[in-house]
Amino acid sequence: MSQPHSLDGFFHDALSRSLDDHDRKLWSAIWDQASGGKRFRPRLLLAMYAALGGEDEQLATAAADAVSLLHTAFVIHDDVIDGDDIRRGKPNVLGQFAAYATEAGATADKAKRYGESAGILAGDLALLGALKVIAMSGVSRSMLTRLIDLLDDVLRRSAAGELADVRVSFTGATLNEIIDIAAWKTSAYSFELPLQAAAILAGANEDVVDRLGRAGRSLGIAFQLLDDIDGVLASGDQTGKDPLSDLREGKFTGLMAFARRSEQWEELSQYVGDSELTPEEAERARTLVLASGAKESVAALAGQYRDSALAEAAELPEAAGDVVRGAIALILAETGTRSVGVA
Repeated sequence: MSQPHSLDGFFHDALSRSLDDHDRKLWSAIWDQASGGKRFRPRLLLAMYAALGGEDEQLATAAADAVSLLHTAFVIHDDVIDGDDIRRGKPNVLGQFAAYATEAGATADKAKRYGESAGILAGDLALLGALKVIAMSGVSRSMLTRLIDLLDDVLRRSAAGELADVRVSFTGATLNEIIDIAAWKTSAYSFELPLQAAAILAGANEDVVDRLGRAGRSLGIAFQLLDDIDGVLASGDQTGKDPLSDLREGKFTGLMAFARRSEQWEELSQYVGDSELTPEEAERARTLVLASGAKESVAALAGQYRDSALAEAAELPEAAGDVVRGAIALILAETGTRSVGVA
C-alpha cells in the first residue's frame, strides 16, 4: 500500500462492512488501485482550487477524493476493455482475481472470466464511491447540482470515447475522429473535470470555468497523442503495461493514422491487430513506424495542442494560469513530447 491519504477512511469503512473474504479481497484490490499512481488529478484540483481563492479545505479534499475514485473506476474498466492484467508493472484487479481463480483450480478461460467479472464490479463500486463522497461532502445543493451535471457530462463523453476507441480498431478512423476520441476519453475526466470542478467549488465566474475546460481539452489531447506513441514505442518498464498490447489490439491512434499514409503501411498493417504478435514481429512493427515518420508527425500535432493550452492559460487569472502551465510542464516537455505520465 502506498503512503496514507484521505481515502484511507473510505476504504477502512468499506472493508469493515465486507461480506466475506472474497468481498474483502475485492475492496482491497480497489484500494490498492486507488492508492497507486501519481494522484495527478486530485492534486490538480486542489492546486486550482487554492489558486482561485478557495478556502474550504475539507470540501476541496472531498472533491479530490471523488476525482481519484472516478479515475480508479475508469482505469479498472479500461483494463477490462483492453484485456490487460498488468497496471503500473504489477497485477491489476483482473490479474489478481484471475490468479485467485487459477489457484482454486479454474481453467484458463474461467480464470480470465473471473478476473474480468471482478474488474467490472470493482469499477462499478469505485464509481459509486465517487458519487457518494461528493454527495456527502456537505456541499450546497446548488453547487452539488452543478458538480453532478459536470460528472454526468464527463461520464457520457468518456463512455462514448471508450466505445469509439474499441470500434476504430476494426473500422479505422480519420485524424479528426481520433482527436475527438482523445478529447472524450482522456481530456474530459483527466483534465477538464478536475480543473472545472475546482473552479465551480471556488465560485469562479463562468468565463474562467469555460476557459479551464478549453485548456483541459487541449492538454488532454496532447497527452493522449503522446501516450499513444508510448503505447507502441516505449518499453514495459517505462509504461508499466504490456508493450505488445496496443499493437496486438490494433489500437488505431494518431500514430497509425499518420503511418497509414506512408509507404511502410502495407507491411506494417500485417502486424497491427495480430493477437498472436511475437516480440520479434513487434520490434519490426516499431521499426516501420519510426521509418514512416509518424512519431514526428504526432509529436508535432501534440505540440500544437500544447500551445493552445498555453494560450488559454495566458487569459486566466495569474495564479490559475500558473497551475495550468505547471501541469503542462509536468507532463509535456518543451518539444511536445511526454516527460511523465498521469496514471
